[in-house]
Amino acid sequence: MNCQECGKRPASLHFTKIVNGEKAEFHLCETCAKEKGELIPGTPNGFSIHNLLSGLMNFDPSTSSMAKQAQSLRCEECGLTYSQFSKLGRFGCSSCYKYFGDKLDSLLKRVHGNTTHVGKVPKRSGGIIKYKREIDQLKLELARKIEQEEFEQAAKIRDEIRGMEKRITEI
Repeated sequence: MNCQECGKRPASLHFTKIVNGEKAEFHLCETCAKEKGELIPGTPNGFSIHNLLSGLMNFDPSTSSMAKQAQSLRCEECGLTYSQFSKLGRFGCSSCYKYFGDKLDSLLKRVHGNTTHVGKVPKRSGGIIKYKREIDQLKLELARKIEQEEFEQAAKIRDEIRGMEKRITEI
């Protein structure tokens, strides 16, 4: 596919913008993307995931007092600061999740609408997650049965939940 702007070079940047429910797809070559101000990921002056998320959420971290406090956070393992993370868009090590975890929840909630994964689960490694989801469903059903005063069925569901929780601890 050729660039939609110049029509000469092959399009190397493909992105979709959704503004007020209106979806627009763009296919640009690297030259036209730079001229339009769209930066290419992976290039020296490319954008970070933070810039992308900030643009999507109209969020300027430098204006928030909580964000200013977060900028001073530092991972004790690799030394990466939250400010560096916000520029790079990626962590320096696995310990960064622990040190910046409190700040990630709000970011994930803004981007995804929730902090709990609700998508597909791999069959091989998703056993515990599958059980936990089933337990959550059973707990909702248990609450309904108690509300409807169907205590015998509620007791059966309670026992089923306990059995599943026991299986999870054995895994």
